[in-house]
Amino acid sequence: MKKFSWLTMVVFMMFALAACGGQQAASGGAAGGGSTPGAVKADDKQSSGGGSSGDSASKYVGISMPTKSSERWVHDGENMVNEFKKLGYKTDLQYGEDVVENQVSQIENMITKGVNVLVIAPIDGESLTDVLKKANDKKIQVISYDRLIRKSDFVSYYATFDNFKVGVQQAQYIEQKLGLKDGKGPFNIELFAGSPDDNNAGFFFNGAMSVLKPYIDSGKLVVKSKQTAFEQAATLRWDGATAQSRMDNLLSKNYTSDKVDAVLSPYDGISIGIISSLKGVGYGSAKPMPVITGQDAELASVKSIVAGEQTQTVFKDTRELAKKAVGMADSVLKGTKVEVNDEKTYNNGVKVVPAFLLEPVSVDKSNYEKVLVDSGYYKKDQISK
Repeated sequence: MKKFSWLTMVVFMMFALAACGGQQAASGGAAGGGSTPGAVKADDKQSSGGGSSGDSASKYVGISMPTKSSERWVHDGENMVNEFKKLGYKTDLQYGEDVVENQVSQIENMITKGVNVLVIAPIDGESLTDVLKKANDKKIQVISYDRLIRKSDFVSYYATFDNFKVGVQQAQYIEQKLGLKDGKGPFNIELFAGSPDDNNAGFFFNGAMSVLKPYIDSGKLVVKSKQTAFEQAATLRWDGATAQSRMDNLLSKNYTSDKVDAVLSPYDGISIGIISSLKGVGYGSAKPMPVITGQDAELASVKSIVAGEQTQTVFKDTRELAKKAVGMADSVLKGTKVEVNDEKTYNNGVKVVPAFLLEPVSVDKSNYEKVLVDSGYYKKDQISK
């Protein structure tokens, strides 16, 4: 009995020690950086917000655009979805329809769904602070698209065009068409600016005024309404109807006997509203249309340029901007260096956001075919219809 009892005890102790050693090895492997399944899973979860170089098919990109009412935003969204799909990424594209609360709710939903990176063109550049904090808490990096997101520390990068240069090109076109460099004048001009809640609007206006203000100061350009400040010229939400109403008021108060020779318009949708107002009092028939600028080369405005109504637009190739934003997001997700070419200009009120600036191109009746048709942006029959 004693012999049997002793043998039993030895066998029992051997089994206990083996079990204990197995448990210690398992816990020691995880703590010491071993390759246990549990440790790999934890790392994947931690890096899912934007630094992992894992399979792109498992990555999810949220794209938040302002509205479908502007043709360019539709193109931007579609172009990005196509570029992300080429790289194997899953996307969620949403449009806020110019309602800030919609955009915030859509971004929150994307965060809940588990997106790994966000590309956002804000409706109101200062209204996303709280929702971006939620994104940061989930380690989701944010790329600001075309419009700068302001008042947030959680904007990683910015993809846009050289917005100051856009305004310069618009103003230089007016300068050229009126012969201001040759000393011609005085001419009457009215100024329109973009939406005050869009950071880009100030860059466009300041770029234009860097060219026009010396002529205004010298009297070669006359703003009869005396509305020369950004706040006076601003057009909330870039709305064409709002611009048309303001132009109606400017014409009725200041141009019953005088004519307008030029209108600085920052965007094609605003230009269309201005033209409607001008046509209502005989411009384009009884008297010639003034020089009217624009931006985005929207199809309706390109047709208007060909028809001799709008004079100019600034083309920003959204295909290239989409590629740049997608490239930035791809680098973020793979944990590689993100390409930028400006680390000084775009201070969002909290930080300077590293940016990549693309080049805009001035377009009028003389070069629209070369710039827009030959590049494949539009087909010739789209413009001629």
